[in-house]
Amino acid sequence: MNDRLFIFDTTLRDGEQSPGASMTKEEKLRIARQLEKLGVDVIEAGFAAASPGDADAIRTIAETIQNSTVCSLARANERDIHAAGGAIKPAKSGRIHTFIATSPIHMEKKLRMQPDQVVEAAVKAVKLALEYTDDVEFSAEDAVRSEMDFLVRIFDEVIKAGARTINVPDTVGYSIPALWGERMKQLIERVPNSDKVIWSTHCHNDLGMAVANSLAAVMNGARQVECTINGLGERAGNASLEEIVMAVRTRKDVFHCDTRIDATQIVPASKLVSTITGYPVQPNKAIVGANAFAHESGIHQDGVLKHRETYEIMRAEDVGWNANRLTLGKLSGRNAFKTKLAELGIVLDSEEALNTAFARFKDLADKKREIFDEDLQALVSDEGYATEHERFKLLSMKVCSETGEVPHAQLVFTDDGAEKQAAGEGSGPVDATFKALESVVNSGATLLLYSVNNITSGTDAQGEVTVRLAQDGRVVNGQGADTDIVVASAKAYLHALNKLHSKRERAHPQV
Repeated sequence: MNDRLFIFDTTLRDGEQSPGASMTKEEKLRIARQLEKLGVDVIEAGFAAASPGDADAIRTIAETIQNSTVCSLARANERDIHAAGGAIKPAKSGRIHTFIATSPIHMEKKLRMQPDQVVEAAVKAVKLALEYTDDVEFSAEDAVRSEMDFLVRIFDEVIKAGARTINVPDTVGYSIPALWGERMKQLIERVPNSDKVIWSTHCHNDLGMAVANSLAAVMNGARQVECTINGLGERAGNASLEEIVMAVRTRKDVFHCDTRIDATQIVPASKLVSTITGYPVQPNKAIVGANAFAHESGIHQDGVLKHRETYEIMRAEDVGWNANRLTLGKLSGRNAFKTKLAELGIVLDSEEALNTAFARFKDLADKKREIFDEDLQALVSDEGYATEHERFKLLSMKVCSETGEVPHAQLVFTDDGAEKQAAGEGSGPVDATFKALESVVNSGATLLLYSVNNITSGTDAQGEVTVRLAQDGRVVNGQGADTDIVVASAKAYLHALNKLHSKRERAHPQV
């Protein structure tokens, strides 16, 4: 198995811990299906003990996914292990990932436990997890600041207890590649029976070295990398799945291993995660950024035209850029629409939902000459935003913005079915729209982020707006898509308000 590198994706768990990126069960399931299509070995679907909603989402994913292992995170205590075990029970292949902090600062300040107690808790957790599945992973939280002798001791004990995967995380993004690679090497050399387990690494990006640290661990014996699509994750994020996979595949002269990832599904996965979470991908992001394969310099353009490999070390189509080609138009029928959604991994739960989505597609096709895969992803997501936990719904709006005049907006929307009218002025049409809504809703929320991204190219492209609101400690993202940016902004704001008012929409996953 030395030539096999396992990919453990934690987009649905660690990625969801990004502020405002909390997902619904349906959104998690869509991403899980795409991760399975991508060929991810392990999908960490969530933290079952965090909330009933998270446990239900994990259970639903476990019932659906057939070709990837479905995993739940659990702290090293009985409540968490029982919750995780129950959530992964329907899985064809299930894993429990249990962890406990091992650094002196965490043991003393957070756990308030002695080292012997930590080892005892870790062993007990692994043995209890084995009652639910024979696939148990153990992580030493904050391993980067843990004492080497203690790590050797606790890893030895959990391997004896039955753990099959040992994860060494840089929880706070503190390490650098040379030191991280050496730490992994020493652990494998010093821990008894190290050849009986798969060694894993989980690196955060606080110093911008999550991918580099992960690859250093791989070069020194790690055969599982924990990562996320687009590097999504709390604080500065996690190691990017796409960068790990393509680095290993492109530099086979250095990394004598490979993954089972279908790289042509990387870009579709990136776009789906970005659409659902509201976290846009920066244009110069490696592999999945809009400029990743663009050449502006005349020298570069000339070289690529003569021979692609003069300036490109991989092909754009190999990571899925050509997968998102022109698809449908206004003359396309319902069956073609349904078939295309299936190709994109989008499953609508009823004929009514399909009919509604198809009607929205026809409306969009009247506004936009060319409909791309990205448009369909946004359309279905926008339909979900419009119907899920819906208290507020936009009916109509009129906005006036004229040079030398104060922009003003008039909106008609429903609040629990009751029609409301709102009007407001602002420094621009979007500001006027938001102030008009707040003049009636009075949510008291603080606007943390307003972001606009074009879904495809062209002046008729849909704009996708993300609005992040904070209220009483809760942070939520709202999203809306439309060929009119101001309309998309109103939809996004109302979507965020719906989340704030929904009792089923939970706060930050760690709360």
